[in-house]
Amino acid sequence: MIKAVIIDDEPLAREVVKEFLSGYPQVELMQECNDGFEGLKAIQQHQPDIIFLDIQMPKITGFEMLELVETMPAVIFTTAFEEHALRAFEVHAVDYLLKPFSRDRFDKAFQKWLEQHNSNAAATAALLETAAATPLQNNRVVIKINGKIKIIPVQDIHYLEAADDYVKIVTQEGSFLKNKTMSFFEQTLDPQQFTRVHRSYILNVNQVTRIDPYEKENHLAILRSGARVLVSKTGYPRLKAALGL
Repeated sequence: MIKAVIIDDEPLAREVVKEFLSGYPQVELMQECNDGFEGLKAIQQHQPDIIFLDIQMPKITGFEMLELVETMPAVIFTTAFEEHALRAFEVHAVDYLLKPFSRDRFDKAFQKWLEQHNSNAAATAALLETAAATPLQNNRVVIKINGKIKIIPVQDIHYLEAADDYVKIVTQEGSFLKNKTMSFFEQTLDPQQFTRVHRSYILNVNQVTRIDPYEKENHLAILRSGARVLVSKTGYPRLKAALGL
């Protein structure tokens, strides 16, 4: 039996997918979800084989929800998202269905998944790397803390610090871990606002109050919060350029 979950904030859109799925007796619809919060819980609870996922939803987007999923299902997008934007994702996702879509188009997408059943986890991971570079994604960071979802606007980030397989995101509220790399954030955060000042640190330049000399040609960036961030010899020119010095 194939387990499926539908995640879409539009009731009519969910009904359409549900009706089309009824033509596949091998599929069991485990749950319909109204937003990404419900969707994440449903995925954790049911461990579906495939989800039908909207992109633009209240609270968190479909992409942000996928970032928090631990055991990744296959994904078919059901969305009104602009078609030209989706072309960047089509090489990674199973498929996307641009609303409104016909039964024939739905069947083609589902059959495509049935044929490539075992190759979706890596494709979805690649999809998220692509999605992160879009304006839809790069103005906030979504994390999960003790089963709860927290949204951090990037302007609230003071600095990021490498922490083994994670990145520590430091804000006024405290620090939070995200299972990404420093290179990922260096490539996706706005370079006008965030600068890689050390192999272990990315700094929000708007938080810098002064730069002090430190040992061995390094420097320390002193932030508004009082935090001190190490700036390497190679990172110092980048920080000065970002500050217009």
